[in-house]
Amino acid sequence: MSNDFAIKQATFIGSCAAGTPYPPPLPFEVAIVGKSNVGKSSLINNLCRNNKLARVSGQPGKTRLINYFCINNAFYLVDLPGYGFARASKTEKQSWGALVEGYLASGRVNHLFLLLDIRHPPTVDDAAMYRYLLYYGTPFTLIATKADKIARAHRKNQANANAKLLTGVPFALSYSSENGEGRTELVQRLGALYDDAIQIASHTI
Repeated sequence: MSNDFAIKQATFIGSCAAGTPYPPPLPFEVAIVGKSNVGKSSLINNLCRNNKLARVSGQPGKTRLINYFCINNAFYLVDLPGYGFARASKTEKQSWGALVEGYLASGRVNHLFLLLDIRHPPTVDDAAMYRYLLYYGTPFTLIATKADKIARAHRKNQANANAKLLTGVPFALSYSSENGEGRTELVQRLGALYDDAIQIASHTI
């Protein structure tokens, strides 16, 4: 089924701050996280083929809420606020931690896409996010963004090298929101994850 999966509709549902309720649950929820300016909003727009869906800003640290998008009226795609913004105050960083940790602890998310900038080794903040995922047992896929910024011949090796530095496993999907490289593979990945979630839900009813 996942090979036939397509994103046909994407709608912004709303934003959640700390202490505000999440939208009513759906059978599948996948979240996207990464450092500030890693390209989360651009990836969402490219993935959904709607350049106005997620707000893209040239200013790092702009997204400070949890933003919910409904895909095909069937599941949620969730944009988590970026981390590692150097100019953020200590209070802002603590607020980010509480917001994201509360979300992971809620048990809503089925899978998480952790974005890394393909041009640079994982940061200390990337490593901290990875530890969050391990602590909460959240399944994840690594995505190396901005693939168009390096030579095509080096993209796969660089993506996998960065993944190995972070997790010890040399695999990440390279992605470019500029030219759509990796989009087909990520859509298929979403379809497979959605199928799995629906099957699990059907067996728990």
